[in-house]
Amino acid sequence: MDTATRDEKTIRVGAVQAEPVWHDLDGCVDKTIQLINQAAADGVQVLGFPEVWIPGYPWQMWCAPPIVQATWVPQYQANSMTRGSPQMKRIQAAVKKTGMFVVLGYSEREGASIYIAQAFISPDGEIIHNRRKTKPTHAERTIWGEGQAESLKTVVDSPFGKIGALNCWEHLQPLLRYYEYTQGVQIHVSSWPSIFSMPEPEKITWLYHETGEANNRISQNMAIEGATFVICSSQILTEKGLETNSLLAGNPVTKPGGGFSQIFGPDGKPLCEPIGEGEEAILQADIALSDIAKAKIFIDVAGHYARPDMLSLLVNPTVAKHVTVMDK
Repeated sequence: MDTATRDEKTIRVGAVQAEPVWHDLDGCVDKTIQLINQAAADGVQVLGFPEVWIPGYPWQMWCAPPIVQATWVPQYQANSMTRGSPQMKRIQAAVKKTGMFVVLGYSEREGASIYIAQAFISPDGEIIHNRRKTKPTHAERTIWGEGQAESLKTVVDSPFGKIGALNCWEHLQPLLRYYEYTQGVQIHVSSWPSIFSMPEPEKITWLYHETGEANNRISQNMAIEGATFVICSSQILTEKGLETNSLLAGNPVTKPGGGFSQIFGPDGKPLCEPIGEGEEAILQADIALSDIAKAKIFIDVAGHYARPDMLSLLVNPTVAKHVTVMDK
């Protein structure tokens, strides 16, 4: 008889590193289902996808003047996915068939606006939570809107433990990270676009924090700081992808590559062999949630290693409304 507790049992987790089918909603959905089935065949139970995996992260917003956005943003919006769409239902059905838990990064379309979203899809194929990036980063704010208070919830219960997720540089929001730790995260999905290695200095002045290496370390820091397992999932860009994203041609930053995926333990240790920055794969690791308790003996920032009498976090959980109807 199996007498092991859930925390002692082995859970197989996976991080997707792959190239989207650029700006093609149905193509991305087909590839998403293919990857879900591939992961399930390998026994993966919790799978993390990159930021806006559907329909891909449009680097051209950083590389071309805003006036050019009118030539490509309408197509990008049209290929973003609505939460209750037939395309999302196809993905939900695939997740249900496999019985895994998936955190899916996608550009969510609602009305005439889009948002950087993550859908938490349970083994029953239900979207049990949907959150949006609370503050799109820099040039992203010219394309996507901001998440409201419902997006402060970053952790949900699952048969595999408490699963959390953040997008990209939300990992550099210390208050948002801390609020996730207080929600008891055990397996965190760290969703990223493709982010490239340092370009040649004679071609462009660039900042280290804008490299894949730096953002891999940001994900590792969350594992250490939060004593949580972290699934770091990132996109890649290929030569063929560069042809599709023609506005990136000749840019010294956006060259083939961009992947930096990894899976980290709650002490920050990498749990799988890294792959090349231009390779596609589902990185995998077998984990036991009981390892979290070992790490938290040393550091529990939402427990014994905190001083709430001196430092605490103020959270506003009320969702702002566009229209409030006054009573007479």
